[in-house]
Amino acid sequence: MSELIVKTNKIIGNIQKLNDFLVTNKIDWSLIVKVLSGHKLILEKLFSDNSIKEVLINNVHSIGDSRLSNLKVIKKIAPDIVTMYIKPPAIKHVKSVIKFADISFNTSLSTILALNEEAKRNDKIHRIIIMIEMGELREGILRENIIDFYSNIFQLSNIKVIGLGTNLGCMYGIEPTYDKLIQLSLYKQLLEAKFNKKLNLISGGSSITLPLIGKNRIPKSVNHFRIGEAVFLGTSPFNNKKFLNLSTNAFEFKANIIELEEKELEPDGQLSDGNVGHAIDFEAEETIQKSYKAVLDFGLLDVDVNEIIPKDKNIKYIGTTSDMTVYDIGPNLTKSQKLNYKVGKQICFFPSYMAVARLMNSKFIEKKIV
Repeated sequence: MSELIVKTNKIIGNIQKLNDFLVTNKIDWSLIVKVLSGHKLILEKLFSDNSIKEVLINNVHSIGDSRLSNLKVIKKIAPDIVTMYIKPPAIKHVKSVIKFADISFNTSLSTILALNEEAKRNDKIHRIIIMIEMGELREGILRENIIDFYSNIFQLSNIKVIGLGTNLGCMYGIEPTYDKLIQLSLYKQLLEAKFNKKLNLISGGSSITLPLIGKNRIPKSVNHFRIGEAVFLGTSPFNNKKFLNLSTNAFEFKANIIELEEKELEPDGQLSDGNVGHAIDFEAEETIQKSYKAVLDFGLLDVDVNEIIPKDKNIKYIGTTSDMTVYDIGPNLTKSQKLNYKVGKQICFFPSYMAVARLMNSKFIEKKIV
C-alpha cells in the first residue's frame, strides 16, 4: 500500500509561525483543516501539543472545515475549540450544524431560519457569517440584495450575525485585489450604518491573500483570514511559492514498485476508444526502443497524477488507471552501474495541496504519522 507521510512537527511549526505573523498584523484567523479529512490520530497529535493547544485556544479564532463529520471529530477531541462550518449548510443537516459548529457561513435565508429554530430548540446562540458574491461565482448573496437580506436576520432570537465575508481565488481564480477587498469593507460600513449593528469579523482573506499583507494591500477592516494551504504546505496559491519561512515538506507521498521491467516504448496492437486509463502520447526516438517501466500501487482513485511531482527528476509519467500507475525510470542504473530501482523499493513524490486532500481521503493510502 502506498503511504502518505505526515510530519506533524512541521505543521505545528507552521501554525506557530503564521500565528505570530498574523497577530503582529492584527488579523484574526481560522485554521482550516479540511485537507486532513477528519483524520483522528493526526488531529489528536496536533491538539495534544501543549504549545499549539495554547495557540489554538487563545489566539486562533476557530477551527474550520467543510465537512460536518470532520467537525464532529474535532469537537470530540477538543470540546473547547470554537468550530466553524465553512460552506453554506444544507437544510437537512441543520441539526448537525448546530451540534458540531459554533459558527457557519450562510447565503440562504431559509437555511438561516431553520438554523434559528434548531438553535432555539437546543437553547443555543448560533453565530453566522454572511458570504457576499464578489465575482468568483461560487457561494455568496448578490450585492444588490444585501440590505434586504440582512434586514431579515438581525432580529432572529437565536442567531447572532458576527460578520460578512467573501470567497476569492477558489473556483475561477479571481484575485483578491485591494479593490475587491475595499468593496467588502464598504459593505461593512453600509450595514453597520443602516442597522446600527457591529460586524466584528470581515472575512476576506485566505492563503492566497497572505502575500498582500506585506505589501500593505489589505484594508484595515478586513480582519479575518481562513488559512489552510499555507499551514499544511507552506505555500500561497497566489504565486505557488513558499510563504515566509514556513516548512514546505510536511507531507511526502511514497508509492511501492510492484513491477519493474524493460518494455517497449510504444503499446503493441490496435488502439481503441474503450480504454479506461489515461496515458501520454509518445513520440519515440528511433534510436531508443525500450525503457524500464515501473508499475506503482496507486491510481486515479487515490490521486490526480498531475498534482504529484517525482523527487527523482529523471522519472517520467507514462499512464494511470484506477489503481495502478506507470512511470518510465530510464536506464535504471547508478553511476556505479548498479540497479537504481527494483521491485519492493519506493518512489517518492512531492504532493500539492489538492494531492494531499485526495490522498488523505483515500482509504487505500496508508497514513504514516511522524
